[in-house]
Amino acid sequence: MLKSKQWLGLILAAITASSASARSYDDIIESNSIIISVYRDFKPFSSLDKQGHPQGIDIDIAQAIADKLKVKLSFQWMTADESVEDDLRNNLWKGHSLQRKIADLMLRVPYDRQYTQLRDDIGERVHDRVHMFAPYHTESWQIIFNSQKIEKIETMALFQYHSIGVEIDTVPDFYLTSAFNGRMRNHTHHFPTVELAIAAMKFSQVDAVMGLRSQVTASQWMLSDQFKLAKNAFPTLGKQQWDIGMAVKDEYRQLGYAVGDIIGQLVKSGKIKSIFTKHHTFYQQPQYYSDE
Repeated sequence: MLKSKQWLGLILAAITASSASARSYDDIIESNSIIISVYRDFKPFSSLDKQGHPQGIDIDIAQAIADKLKVKLSFQWMTADESVEDDLRNNLWKGHSLQRKIADLMLRVPYDRQYTQLRDDIGERVHDRVHMFAPYHTESWQIIFNSQKIEKIETMALFQYHSIGVEIDTVPDFYLTSAFNGRMRNHTHHFPTVELAIAAMKFSQVDAVMGLRSQVTASQWMLSDQFKLAKNAFPTLGKQQWDIGMAVKDEYRQLGYAVGDIIGQLVKSGKIKSIFTKHHTFYQQPQYYSDE
């Protein structure tokens, strides 16, 4: 006969297993509900307003998906881990070690054929447990600057002499502190968010800010005309633009195909662009749809 502790263990294991199970397209339609994973505190894509209501670009896109599927929407808020691989594991196919909850669909996932086919040291696919699809936005890096401090930006070498703000522990942070033998390091200032870096620029604490174009442009509309977008490239940074899409657990590709069709319709109808415009953010349609 099983002891009480053994029974408790079996019950907890069953609860954990059930909460860590992603669902098929048919299960979602039958249950009349879908769980979509979005990043927490990530303006302008997904955050909570002062009343605790979800807001942002990805929130609106998630709602559009749920409306098209005619199901109720709930969110799984995720905190970025050390890598995208960790985020996919924690939120889509396994669950976090502390909270075994799985979403049906994850937004803001890199969409890149080479990335999806990435292999490990023994030749196994790194992302064999997920299906990445439906690019809905092309992202890039962007600099915004105070034109009263800097006349124009033609090369990054300018930041050997002018101060620039970045969000700490991001690609721009590593780039500005290491590129060109670290010559820009002493003029690079770190902030918890791009939003706070831009606020510092507004009060002349830094001359410029580098961050995601979507985040930079989301803040620009609240600034005066003296704050302008630079048009320079970023030598040695690597990929200058990349597509953002979605992911489902690999065995539930039917859900991916259904959502992919919805996103295609939303992109071609201009709905995605209107959502970005609503949030005062620059939108670039992925080349994926131009090739069709």
